[in-house]
Amino acid sequence: MMNLIEAKNLTLRYGKKTALNDVSVAVPKGRVVGLLGHNGAGKTSLMKALVGLLPVQGELTVLGLQPTRDRQQLLEQLSYIPDVAVLPRWARVHELITLMSRLQPKFSAERARALLRRTSVGEGDKVKSLSKGMVAQTHLALIAAIDAKLMILDEPTLGLDVVSRKSFYEMLIDEWCDGERSVLISTHQVEEVEALLSDVVMLDEGRVALSISLEDIDRRFVALNHDPAAADAMAAAHPLLRYREQGRTTALFDGAPPEHVASLGQRVRPSLVDLFMALTRNPALNGKQA
Repeated sequence: MMNLIEAKNLTLRYGKKTALNDVSVAVPKGRVVGLLGHNGAGKTSLMKALVGLLPVQGELTVLGLQPTRDRQQLLEQLSYIPDVAVLPRWARVHELITLMSRLQPKFSAERARALLRRTSVGEGDKVKSLSKGMVAQTHLALIAAIDAKLMILDEPTLGLDVVSRKSFYEMLIDEWCDGERSVLISTHQVEEVEALLSDVVMLDEGRVALSISLEDIDRRFVALNHDPAAADAMAAAHPLLRYREQGRTTALFDGAPPEHVASLGQRVRPSLVDLFMALTRNPALNGKQA
C-alpha cells in the first residue's frame, strides 16, 4: 500500500540554520497524525516542503508526486491550511464558495454549504463580521469540501478559544476523516488533539525525536507512579523524565525498567505531553530564540 506521504532523509537549510535535519516520515492512508514541536523545531518548514513551497534535499513524494515538480497536480489532490491562513475580509461567504468552485476542480459547493450548516455562519455573512472561531470553521468547511486524499493543517486553531477549537476538531473528525483520507496536524495544543490522533511525529531542533502510533506508545513507554521512598531507586534507573502527577511522582522509561524498579511503582499510561517534555528541548528554556 502506497504511503500518502513518504519522506526520507530530508534536509533543509536557511543559510547557517538547519531547519530540517535528516527527517524521515511516512503517513499511510486513514491516519490522523499530530506533528508536534516547539517553535523553531521545523514543523512549518516540513509542511511547506510537503506542499511544494520549499525545495529540500532528500527523497520526498506526496500522493505519489514530487511536490516542487508536480505542485499544480498535487494541489488538486490535497487540502492545506497554512499557519498564516486568512480569508479576504471584504468577501461574503457565498462569494468564497463561488470563488472556490472556479479555482478548484474537486471542490463541491453543495458539500461546503452542508458543512457550514453545522456552524452559525451564514452564506450572506461577511468575513469581517465573523469571530476568529467562525472564520476558522468557514475556512475548514471550504477546504474540507475539496475531494482530496490528504489534508495538511499548520496550527489551524491558533488564537482560538477552547470552545472554538473543540468545534473545529469535531467538524474535522466527523465530516472529513473516513478511514481512507489522512490528516497531518501541526499544533502546540497537545492535550486537546491527543484523543483525535492515531499517530504522532515529534520534531526537536529539526530532527525526528519520535515517530510512532499511539497504540505503540503504550507498548514501548512505561510510566511508573511511585511513593517518595522509591525516588532514589527510580532516579538511579535513569528514566527519561520524572514529574508530579496527582500528588505523587511518576518516572517515565523508554522500554521496560529494571525488574526491581518496576515493582516499586504502579504503571500508568504516559500522555503525549509527558513524552513531548521528555523527548524535546524547549529553546526558550535554553536561552535560544524560539
